Amino acid sequence: MSHPILNDAQGRMKKAVDHTLHEFSSIHTGKATPAMVETVMVEAYGTMQPLKSCAAISTPDARLIQIQPWDVSLTKAIEKGIQQANLGFNPIIDGKTIRIPLPEMSRERRQEFVKVAHKLAEEGRVHVRNVRRDVMESLKKLAGLPEDERKRHEKEAQTLTDNAIKEINDHLAHKEKDLLAV
Repeated sequence: MSHPILNDAQGRMKKAVDHTLHEFSSIHTGKATPAMVETVMVEAYGTMQPLKSCAAISTPDARLIQIQPWDVSLTKAIEKGIQQANLGFNPIIDGKTIRIPLPEMSRERRQEFVKVAHKLAEEGRVHVRNVRRDVMESLKKLAGLPEDERKRHEKEAQTLTDNAIKEINDHLAHKEKDLLAV
Protein backbone atom coordinates (compact mmCIF):
# COMPACT_ATOMS: atom_id res chain seq x y z
CA MET A 1 0.00 0.00 0.00
CA SER A 2 1.55 3.28 -1.14
CA HIS A 3 0.89 6.60 0.56
CA PRO A 4 -0.02 9.75 -1.46
CA ILE A 5 3.03 11.54 -0.03
CA LEU A 6 5.27 8.77 -1.42
CA ASN A 7 3.55 8.88 -4.82
CA ASP A 8 4.17 12.63 -4.97
CA ALA A 9 7.80 12.14 -3.90
CA GLN A 10 8.33 9.50 -6.57
CA GLY A 11 7.04 11.90 -9.24
CA ARG A 12 9.21 14.75 -7.98
CA MET A 13 12.30 12.52 -7.88
CA LYS A 14 11.57 11.31 -11.42
CA LYS A 15 11.38 14.94 -12.57
CA ALA A 16 14.74 15.67 -10.91
CA VAL A 17 16.35 12.69 -12.66
CA ASP A 18 14.79 13.64 -16.01
CA HIS A 19 15.98 17.24 -15.63
CA THR A 20 19.50 16.04 -14.87
CA LEU A 21 19.48 13.77 -17.93
CA HIS A 22 18.25 16.67 -20.08
CA GLU A 23 21.09 18.82 -18.75
CA PHE A 24 23.54 16.00 -19.60
CA SER A 25 22.27 16.05 -23.20
CA SER A 26 23.36 19.67 -23.54
CA ILE A 27 27.00 18.70 -22.85
CA HIS A 28 28.47 17.72 -26.15
CA THR A 29 30.76 14.74 -26.50
CA GLY A 30 32.19 15.68 -29.86
CA LYS A 31 29.19 14.13 -31.63
CA ALA A 32 26.60 16.54 -32.97
CA THR A 33 23.08 16.35 -31.51
CA PRO A 34 20.13 18.73 -31.93
CA ALA A 35 19.84 18.98 -28.12
CA MET A 36 23.09 20.97 -28.09
CA VAL A 37 21.37 24.04 -29.57
CA GLU A 38 17.60 23.52 -29.35
CA THR A 39 17.23 25.57 -26.16
CA VAL A 40 19.23 28.55 -27.48
CA MET A 41 17.02 31.63 -27.18
CA VAL A 42 16.44 33.55 -30.42
CA GLU A 43 14.75 36.91 -30.87
CA ALA A 44 11.90 36.15 -33.28
CA TYR A 45 8.89 38.34 -34.00
CA GLY A 46 9.65 40.64 -31.08
CA THR A 47 9.92 37.92 -28.41
CA MET A 48 12.58 35.48 -27.23
CA GLN A 49 11.89 31.91 -28.34
CA PRO A 50 13.83 28.65 -28.14
CA LEU A 51 15.55 27.76 -31.40
CA LYS A 52 13.57 24.53 -31.77
CA SER A 53 10.33 26.53 -32.07
CA CYS A 54 11.51 28.58 -35.07
CA ALA A 55 13.76 26.19 -37.04
CA ALA A 56 14.33 22.56 -37.96
CA ILE A 57 17.55 21.22 -36.41
CA SER A 58 19.33 18.21 -37.91
CA THR A 59 22.71 16.50 -37.76
CA PRO A 60 23.72 15.33 -41.23
CA ASP A 61 26.94 13.87 -39.81
CA ALA A 62 28.69 13.46 -36.45
CA ARG A 63 30.60 16.76 -36.68
CA LEU A 64 27.91 19.10 -38.08
CA ILE A 65 24.65 20.64 -36.87
CA GLN A 66 22.40 22.04 -39.58
CA ILE A 67 19.62 24.54 -38.84
CA GLN A 68 16.87 25.29 -41.34
CA PRO A 69 14.82 28.34 -40.21
CA TRP A 70 11.11 28.14 -41.03
CA ASP A 71 11.24 31.84 -41.83
CA VAL A 72 14.37 32.86 -43.77
CA SER A 73 14.23 36.35 -42.23
CA LEU A 74 15.23 34.77 -38.87
CA THR A 75 18.60 33.55 -40.17
CA LYS A 76 20.62 36.47 -38.75
CA ALA A 77 18.73 36.34 -35.42
CA ILE A 78 19.47 32.62 -35.09
CA GLU A 79 23.16 33.19 -35.83
CA LYS A 80 23.24 35.98 -33.22
CA GLY A 81 21.42 33.80 -30.64
CA ILE A 82 23.90 30.94 -31.08
CA GLN A 83 26.86 33.31 -30.72
CA GLN A 84 25.36 34.93 -27.60
CA ALA A 85 24.67 31.54 -26.01
CA ASN A 86 28.46 31.18 -25.72
CA LEU A 87 28.50 27.46 -26.56
CA GLY A 88 31.86 27.62 -28.26
CA PHE A 89 30.32 27.25 -31.73
CA ASN A 90 30.88 29.41 -34.78
CA PRO A 91 27.73 29.30 -36.97
CA ILE A 92 28.12 29.70 -40.72
CA ILE A 93 25.26 31.03 -42.84
CA ASP A 94 25.02 29.05 -46.07
CA GLY A 95 22.14 30.42 -48.12
CA LYS A 96 18.93 29.49 -46.33
CA THR A 97 20.60 27.19 -43.81
CA ILE A 98 22.96 27.67 -40.91
CA ARG A 99 25.75 25.15 -40.43
CA ILE A 100 27.62 24.67 -37.17
CA PRO A 101 30.79 22.59 -37.55
CA LEU A 102 31.88 21.13 -34.22
CA PRO A 103 35.52 21.72 -33.33
CA GLU A 104 37.72 18.79 -32.39
CA MET A 105 37.75 18.49 -28.62
CA SER A 106 41.05 18.67 -26.77
CA ARG A 107 41.79 16.60 -23.68
CA GLU A 108 41.48 19.70 -21.47
CA ARG A 109 38.09 20.55 -22.97
CA ARG A 110 36.87 16.98 -22.34
CA GLN A 111 38.01 17.24 -18.70
CA GLU A 112 36.10 20.53 -18.34
CA PHE A 113 32.95 18.87 -19.64
CA VAL A 114 33.42 15.97 -17.20
CA LYS A 115 33.56 18.51 -14.34
CA VAL A 116 30.38 20.16 -15.64
CA ALA A 117 28.67 16.74 -15.79
CA HIS A 118 29.71 16.00 -12.19
CA LYS A 119 28.34 19.38 -11.07
CA LEU A 120 25.01 18.75 -12.83
CA ALA A 121 24.80 15.26 -11.33
CA GLU A 122 25.42 16.63 -7.83
CA GLU A 123 22.67 19.22 -8.34
CA GLY A 124 20.31 16.40 -9.33
CA ARG A 125 21.28 14.31 -6.29
CA VAL A 126 20.79 17.32 -3.98
CA HIS A 127 17.32 17.88 -5.42
CA VAL A 128 16.42 14.20 -4.87
CA ARG A 129 17.65 14.39 -1.26
CA ASN A 130 15.61 17.57 -0.71
CA VAL A 131 12.50 15.69 -1.85
CA ARG A 132 13.33 12.90 0.63
CA ARG A 133 13.75 15.48 3.43
CA ASP A 134 10.34 16.99 2.58
CA VAL A 135 8.75 13.53 2.67
CA MET A 136 10.29 12.72 6.06
CA GLU A 137 9.02 16.02 7.49
CA SER A 138 5.54 15.44 6.04
CA LEU A 139 5.38 11.93 7.49
CA LYS A 140 6.38 13.20 10.95
CA LYS A 141 3.64 15.86 10.84
CA LEU A 142 0.88 13.36 9.95
CA ALA A 143 -1.41 12.94 12.92
CA GLY A 144 -2.79 9.48 13.59
CA LEU A 145 -0.13 7.61 11.61
CA PRO A 146 1.14 4.66 13.66
CA GLU A 147 4.88 4.70 14.27
CA ASP A 148 5.52 1.34 12.59
CA GLU A 149 3.68 2.51 9.46
CA ARG A 150 5.60 5.81 9.48
CA LYS A 151 8.89 3.89 9.71
CA ARG A 152 7.82 1.70 6.77
CA HIS A 153 6.97 4.79 4.69
CA GLU A 154 10.30 6.37 5.62
CA LYS A 155 12.06 3.20 4.47
CA GLU A 156 10.14 3.32 1.15
CA ALA A 157 11.14 6.98 0.73
CA GLN A 158 14.78 6.04 1.31
CA THR A 159 14.48 3.26 -1.30
CA LEU A 160 13.03 5.74 -3.81
CA THR A 161 15.89 8.12 -3.04
CA ASP A 162 18.54 5.41 -3.44
CA ASN A 163 17.07 4.32 -6.79
CA ALA A 164 16.93 7.90 -8.14
CA ILE A 165 20.51 8.64 -7.05
CA LYS A 166 21.71 5.34 -8.54
CA GLU A 167 20.05 6.25 -11.85
CA ILE A 168 21.77 9.66 -11.87
CA ASN A 169 25.13 8.04 -11.02
CA ASP A 170 24.71 5.42 -13.77
CA HIS A 171 23.98 8.10 -16.36
CA LEU A 172 26.89 10.19 -15.09
CA ALA A 173 29.26 7.23 -15.53
CA HIS A 174 27.95 6.70 -19.07
CA LYS A 175 28.29 10.41 -19.91
CA GLU A 176 31.81 10.52 -18.48
CA LYS A 177 32.76 7.50 -20.59
CA ASP A 178 31.33 9.21 -23.71
CA LEU A 179 33.18 12.44 -22.94
CA LEU A 180 36.55 10.80 -22.40
CA ALA A 181 36.32 8.50 -25.43
CA VAL A 182 38.53 9.84 -28.20
